[in-house]
Amino acid sequence: MSHTITVIRGDGIGPEIMDATLHVLDAMGLGLAYEEADAGMAALDKHGELLPQATMDSIRANKVALKSPLTTPVGEGFSSINVELRKRFDLYANVRPAISFPNTKSRFSSGVDLITVRENTEGAYSAEGQEVSADGDTATSITRTTRKGSERIVRYAFELARRTGRKKVTVVHKANILKSTSGLFLKVAREVAAQYPDIECNELIVDNTCMQLVMRPEQFDIIVTTNLFGDIISDLCAGLVGGLGLAPGANIGTDVAVFEAVHGSAPDIAGKGVANPCALLLGAAQMLDHLGMPAQATKLRTAIVATLEAKDSLTPDLGGTGTTMSFAKAIASRAAA
Repeated sequence: MSHTITVIRGDGIGPEIMDATLHVLDAMGLGLAYEEADAGMAALDKHGELLPQATMDSIRANKVALKSPLTTPVGEGFSSINVELRKRFDLYANVRPAISFPNTKSRFSSGVDLITVRENTEGAYSAEGQEVSADGDTATSITRTTRKGSERIVRYAFELARRTGRKKVTVVHKANILKSTSGLFLKVAREVAAQYPDIECNELIVDNTCMQLVMRPEQFDIIVTTNLFGDIISDLCAGLVGGLGLAPGANIGTDVAVFEAVHGSAPDIAGKGVANPCALLLGAAQMLDHLGMPAQATKLRTAIVATLEAKDSLTPDLGGTGTTMSFAKAIASRAAA
């Protein structure tokens, strides 16, 4: 079955890693069709706005998008284009896997295989009620947690565990101090967990979670938490396995899903052909899972691992002398076999 996906090439190194990713997907013969759309600085230059209506229409029609990093201008427009996309399409679940890869500069060369499921639409990032007092001495904002938001993200985590054969969900909170907001999240999480007796559930305070992650990450399987905690924890987990160059992300809603590399646009190396495409390729693997192509997703991940093991055309950040496209071609040769 053919699928049409919206492709957003993005800014900085975005077009380079997108070209590399599409080269690999095409080599696999998956029958994917691409509809190009603009966002970020590229869209501002071409259309005079950061997030054109045509891009929104494309994502809404195709229901799946693959997105390279975007640059949000300082001091104008949205606080974040990514946050704006999550709001407009109600992409409530941010799903970030962290898996050990061979031949990477990381503390843990094996043993890490976990997923952070982060609530994506409320909490500290909702930016409600932000204001600074007239004298500039006091800043305030509202952090809002709802039963609906808590229930659906925790349920998503448990359903993900069942679907992928994972055995444990860790609920991360700060209910000992934030008794209203984090307290509600924890209360709802306990109610949902009771409906999944086949999945082990434990609870950890967020600061203890961070300590445990850097000491014994193998004890974690799926972590589910609120927006700000999830943002911090998922980047910490990326650091365990070699950095953001190996960190994909999925933003899942009821009707639409956007898959991405979670790192930035890296303008300092844009155009040099040395950017590591793995994060976006791993995001594409998440997309294939979402499209009902798990065997192809596994094949893509296996090809990435095999290429890293062989040290075949690795980019400079991975200790090699390859280019973005030579690395992609090495992966494609294995994925297409």
